[in-house]
Amino acid sequence: SVLEATPVSAMASCNSVWDIPGIKAGVVTGDVAWAILEFAKAKKFAIPAFNVTSSSTIVAVLEAAKKINSPIMIQFSQGGAQFMAGKALDNAGQAASILGSVAGAHFVRAIAPSYGVPVILHSDHCAKKLLPWFDGMLEADEAYFKEHGEPLFSSHMLDLSEEPDDENIAICKKYLERMKAMNQILEMEIGITGGVEDGVDSSGVDKDKLYSTPEDVFEVHEALSPISEKFTIAAAFGNVHGVYKPGNVKLRPELLVDYQKFAAEKTGKAMPLFLVFHGGSGSEMHEIEAAVEAGVVKMNVDTDTQWAYWEGVLKFYKAKEGYLQGQIGNPEGEDKPNKSYYDPRKWLREAEGTMVARVAEQCKMLRNTGKCSR
Repeated sequence: SVLEATPVSAMASCNSVWDIPGIKAGVVTGDVAWAILEFAKAKKFAIPAFNVTSSSTIVAVLEAAKKINSPIMIQFSQGGAQFMAGKALDNAGQAASILGSVAGAHFVRAIAPSYGVPVILHSDHCAKKLLPWFDGMLEADEAYFKEHGEPLFSSHMLDLSEEPDDENIAICKKYLERMKAMNQILEMEIGITGGVEDGVDSSGVDKDKLYSTPEDVFEVHEALSPISEKFTIAAAFGNVHGVYKPGNVKLRPELLVDYQKFAAEKTGKAMPLFLVFHGGSGSEMHEIEAAVEAGVVKMNVDTDTQWAYWEGVLKFYKAKEGYLQGQIGNPEGEDKPNKSYYDPRKWLREAEGTMVARVAEQCKMLRNTGKCSR
């Protein structure tokens, strides 16, 4: 049978994200944010989502997005959000993580328009035990929606992959109903991403759990699509959090093609799934390209940018070690001041520089460059 035309095919005629109705620089939500994902799918590129923990890492991501002239995703994990608020705060009931997420979101909203690119604002993995954090963010979204007609965040992720599939899907349905009222996007995970992420350890999981089946993935689509079209699926195809030598992680991106084919046969729509790539650090280029071709529209990046941020500090220290041993005294003289070297603005800027380069590199790997060219 002839596959139905979808909004994705309509996006194929767009040459730039600026052709999307309602698009703007800064945080975008609702139909506009979803249209960016449709545009990515139609044009065969993916948008990387970078975890941030501070104003400095937020700035690094935005600077890179401006440099490569393309849309970007910024996301807060539960632990990253807690750090944003300050580790000294009590996190009972996820209070500090909620505060950090909300404060971080407002900071992104305040400065992102000046960088001239659209930004999708997202929250990362939320396991069942962290649902109070998710609820707190949704309450902030609803309050913001009441005042501004859009949620504070563009999207959120529920990661209930540790739970039985039926429970995972049932909870996702409940939350998507709530999010639909704000025209918000839900990301969910089916199957388990191995390794360790933000305190959730899946390193000893049964290997079969690392590979979702087409039936598993379609069950999600079948359950959520009657509620809203605005959901993405992080299906497991061998993904592992953390960084490993290329080739050590047994990714099977061909499974993504199987998921799309199975769903297409069931729905009569070409490539109906919006897929997400987790645990991509250390992936080989051909695996990333295969994933994008199969309808991956978002890829999470954290481990690699953590290293990049640190590397800027490391290189600076090694180059200026003689100037960083005390407030006074350096290779130029015992009475020479070192303030211009140990000023946090100096070495944090070095960290930002190397992170900017790594963010830009990831965007190039995912074909996400020049998408804001007019």
